[in-house]
Amino acid sequence: MSQEAKSQANNAPKVRVLRIIARMNVGGPAVQITGLIRGFDQEIFEQKLLTGFCADDEADYLEKVATDVAAIRIDGLGRSIKLRADLTALFVIINEIRRFKPDVIHTHTAKAGVIGRIASILSGQKSIRVHTFHGHLLHGYFGNAKTKLVISIEKILALFTDQLLAVGKQVQDDLIAVGIGNAKKFAVMPPGLQLANVPTKAAARLELGLEPNEIYCAFIGRITQIKRPDRFLDVVAKIKADEVKIKFLVAGAGEQLQYCQDRVATENLPVTFLGWREDIEVVLAAADFVILTSDNEGTPLSLIQAGMVGIPVVATNVGSTNEIVVDEQTGFLTELSVEQLAQAIRKLASDSDLRAKMGAAGKEYTLGRYSVGRLVKDHQNLYCRLLSSKSFRSLT
Repeated sequence: MSQEAKSQANNAPKVRVLRIIARMNVGGPAVQITGLIRGFDQEIFEQKLLTGFCADDEADYLEKVATDVAAIRIDGLGRSIKLRADLTALFVIINEIRRFKPDVIHTHTAKAGVIGRIASILSGQKSIRVHTFHGHLLHGYFGNAKTKLVISIEKILALFTDQLLAVGKQVQDDLIAVGIGNAKKFAVMPPGLQLANVPTKAAARLELGLEPNEIYCAFIGRITQIKRPDRFLDVVAKIKADEVKIKFLVAGAGEQLQYCQDRVATENLPVTFLGWREDIEVVLAAADFVILTSDNEGTPLSLIQAGMVGIPVVATNVGSTNEIVVDEQTGFLTELSVEQLAQAIRKLASDSDLRAKMGAAGKEYTLGRYSVGRLVKDHQNLYCRLLSSKSFRSLT
């Protein structure tokens, strides 16, 4: 925002921004929202966060990491879809909107996007509506009938949304291709984040109780079906059978954690489970590279974080991973193939110079594109432009 615009805005009432997300579980959307709430200019913007509760098998980012971020908790606004609870949440959000009178209502993630935008419409409050797709539900989540229903609902809601945002171009293109929004209403808003202090590899391995001279590959994220932990373990089994000297780390939890632990024990796989980690920088510092085996992704922050730490990535080429990982320069992108993933791991495990070269390239690439400062600036400018175009007030 320019100094002139900021001066004008300082003489006007604060811009009220209401953010709505189903739950602040440890993951990309929670990191993004936290960065926005912390980074926005408090002289110009007043923000409020509405969110639900995490499931028992999830870690709550507000409790584990962002303890300084205030939120209003709403029963029913969680992961599960339950008609009665969802209707209760809808009416609570309507009341919060009428009480806060936001200039901007920004919804994040699928369920909150539906309930939050419907609540905005029913509230009668004159607000700009923005929705961010941190990924989408078009592949790997539901059967054909439910997927078609999701698409139909999103098509309708897009008509009542002033700005649609996608975390990556591929996510945007996928949504437009099925008729959700259009190129004029969409924009790509890449993630932005800032790492905490990154320890040395020796210090990180000492803290985690790892061997100082082994090669480690890390799997980071929710241990849920869409992330394909079964495929990850198939890769580990393949690497073990090929007698490649490498060990694996898993940082995360989810409904498939027990399955993974049982399989690792049964097959005696070289995997260490670290659980949810608040200090993901320690895991990344301890690792030599990172693996992602998902069927579908938005723009996975773990890959951005790996790049910022300076370690390469092996990932399935899904969603917007190819916007974070430059194939054969900052890591390797593969098809949904155990053999291709294992082959990429073998290359990195056997070549320390290649790991160093790719890690350095990844650090330069990610630091230049995914800073939290850029994310905050882009959102502030977006809100001011939308409000000005709607003649809410003169901000630009």
